[in-house]
Amino acid sequence: MLYDTIDDANQAVIQKIIHSSPVLLDVVPAKTVIKELSQGMVLLHVGPPIRWENMTSPMKGSCIGAALFEKWAATKEEAVKLLSQGEVDFIPCHHVDAVGPMGGITSANMPVFVVENTTDGNKAFCSMNEGIGKVLRFGAYSGEVILRLGWMRDVLGPVLSLALREFEKGLAVNPMIAKAIAMGDEFHQRNIAASLLFLKEMSPVISGLSIEEKMKKEVIQFLADTDQFFLNIMMAAAKAVMDGARKITEGTIVTAMCRNGENFGIRISGMKDEWFTAPVNTPQGLYFTGYSGEDASPDIGDSAITETFGVGGMAMIAAPAVTRFVGTGGFQDALRISNEMLEIVIGQNPNFSIPTWDFQGTCLGIDARKVVETGITPVINTGIAHKEAGVGQIGAGTVHPPIECFQKAVRAYANKLGYKG
Repeated sequence: MLYDTIDDANQAVIQKIIHSSPVLLDVVPAKTVIKELSQGMVLLHVGPPIRWENMTSPMKGSCIGAALFEKWAATKEEAVKLLSQGEVDFIPCHHVDAVGPMGGITSANMPVFVVENTTDGNKAFCSMNEGIGKVLRFGAYSGEVILRLGWMRDVLGPVLSLALREFEKGLAVNPMIAKAIAMGDEFHQRNIAASLLFLKEMSPVISGLSIEEKMKKEVIQFLADTDQFFLNIMMAAAKAVMDGARKITEGTIVTAMCRNGENFGIRISGMKDEWFTAPVNTPQGLYFTGYSGEDASPDIGDSAITETFGVGGMAMIAAPAVTRFVGTGGFQDALRISNEMLEIVIGQNPNFSIPTWDFQGTCLGIDARKVVETGITPVINTGIAHKEAGVGQIGAGTVHPPIECFQKAVRAYANKLGYKG
């Protein structure tokens, strides 16, 4: 071992996170930064590896929508034939420096955020939030979904790219996180403040671009209407930071958490790229009128990278306005959850202090050993998708990873260090 103890290695990992500096550089077609997407019919998906036949209905719907968007197929039936007969290759987002929301399906011509972790020089990517209504991430593939994806490709992405290139060194993400967490965001279920801060930074620049006024108006209006727009920036930033931190290949810090509707997967620093998986749970929470737990899809999405970074459910106390929306009851429940999360981390991030928590920093460094020792698993805030493709979001709540993931990871690392048992 390079470090004398596991604790020393873990401290080194979290120091990398504390000193990280993610910067939003650009918005570009995914195929220009992810070479795998330029090599035939390839789709990225969320979570650890999964086969088409094991995907949930919402994820399959997202795949169908992507095939229609890319014009690989003209109808749903043609798309299903391509997808089910092995003509499309599937790659986890995490395997190509990317993350995706809900189904997370990303194709070659979809625009993605480019975030660089300047302290380690690595980059990460995430597709953009589609806004409200019928959306690909929840498995919808109707005409309006494909039209919006086309507008994002042809208008939203290029305009944001032009605007971001006006920033000499890119748009620093940490200052927006620090401001927004003081304004009541936790960056998974609530991104209202951060999305408005992003709009505040971008609007003057967009207004000054030498492009059609119609394009300016459409983009600014879309950003103003999309409360969750910052979530995807947060995901890319967290991915960049956590990938930088896991360059330290020792210790038991959780560097990724994700789910594909079949399995929940985690990575820890000392086991590099290896996934430790167990069957995924179904979120619990509040449902929109007319829906219940019987309608819910199993847990899905890469957005739990935010909890790995220490926000989302790990920072529940930061967002009192969201506690009842995710079914946690109220402020005291949020306080209890955040205090409990302290039991499974090894530190707190001084960069992101939470006013409603007596200005304590966000939880930092989920230690797989502590999860196993205490039996406490991280809490993840999440939207709840309908189990049928295209219906969309039917509620919001929380979900916990299966503890088996952490037990497998700790056991594997112990074996790596030579401890048998």
